[in-house]
Amino acid sequence: MNIKHLHEAPSLTTALTGPLHELESHLLDRQNAIETWFRQQWLINKPPFYASVDIRNAGFKVAPVDTNLFPAGFNNINREFAPLCIQAIQTALDKVCPDAVRVMILPENHTRNMAYMDSIATLQELMIQSGYETRIGTINPEITETTSITLDSGKTLSLELIHREGDRLMAGDFDPCVIVLNNDLSSGVPTELDGISQVITPPPDLGWNKRLKSEHFEFYRLLAIEFSKMIDIDPWFFDPLFRNCGELNFMERKGEDCLYENTAKLLADIQEKYNQHGIDSAPYIIIKADAGTYGMGIMTVRSPEDVIDLNRKQRTRMSASKGGKLIHKVILQEGVPTYETWGDAASVAEPVVYMMDRYVVGGFYRVHTKRGTDENLNAPGMHFQPLAFDEPCNVPDAAIDPDATPNRFYTYGVIARLALLAAAREIHDVSGD
Repeated sequence: MNIKHLHEAPSLTTALTGPLHELESHLLDRQNAIETWFRQQWLINKPPFYASVDIRNAGFKVAPVDTNLFPAGFNNINREFAPLCIQAIQTALDKVCPDAVRVMILPENHTRNMAYMDSIATLQELMIQSGYETRIGTINPEITETTSITLDSGKTLSLELIHREGDRLMAGDFDPCVIVLNNDLSSGVPTELDGISQVITPPPDLGWNKRLKSEHFEFYRLLAIEFSKMIDIDPWFFDPLFRNCGELNFMERKGEDCLYENTAKLLADIQEKYNQHGIDSAPYIIIKADAGTYGMGIMTVRSPEDVIDLNRKQRTRMSASKGGKLIHKVILQEGVPTYETWGDAASVAEPVVYMMDRYVVGGFYRVHTKRGTDENLNAPGMHFQPLAFDEPCNVPDAAIDPDATPNRFYTYGVIARLALLAAAREIHDVSGD
């Protein structure tokens, strides 16, 4: 593995690193037990086809803040990890359809997002290299014929119109064995997918039309407690506290009392943990749509009054998410600041870890030059550093400083796999699979 860019990994700029070092040391000391435990868990919990996990590293805490079961961003992963991706893709497809030969990727409709299209082209390339004939279908009503798109990377991507033949989804005479869904279904399940006989992975029931972040993090919370007993550490060090409300409407100010009360309770809970562990910092909360992605419908609050004193612009921003979908539910999540920085400008950064089946296959850093340590980085103006993970997230070195890059990345790999396992249990609860 080429590690010539290892020095380019972000630095951690905080003095509050004691508990995180403790967590890292616990993981390193118990690596064998941890890997055995994960292996046993995957025997009874079927992992998602793929996933990405956003992680925040506060120096005193490292925790997942979002788990995406329809990940984009494959174009940002270090290309030296392609062999890991290929092996994982083969394992994942063998599980969902052992006889698979042909695969159709069904992406989002936003074809004007060239970065997203580059991710789909990269995913297609990896699947072809894995030994599967792979096409990219489209249900975009704006596309009326097979369309070629030249990407900024120089790649050419072909979107093929799909149609139904009985219970089969086809692209011309291309009859896929498996439909790989890369559409989070925020707007609902397309009728084209109703009753088809081919395997669809991930299942449509996992789309944001049905899935809630609060439900996922409840599975994660229970798993964190279980895991923490094995490594003998407070689960809070890798579990973000959260609460959620019932139905609300920001524009009509419905549910405001519930939001106020839960904000006050969650801030008090975070402060209690800060006091317990001697953390001299002011707690804050991230409020975001309970279903959705793309960094929309997100706000930072530092006091209960913040949710009452919203101006019209703020209410408008919190009223709808991707595709104009109205926000009726939110999750209040403990704010985990990021003290990782990138480059001479010390821009704030956060790791994103990618997995196929149960395997960590790489990752990158999301960097934002205009955002602070306590703000959402998934916003316009962000960029990615694909060279960050120059070593896999599953190869620590216990002989060196726990804060060394391979060990920090191992910590991220463990946290990401915990989120993946929580998603696996969530999937089983939804589909019984």
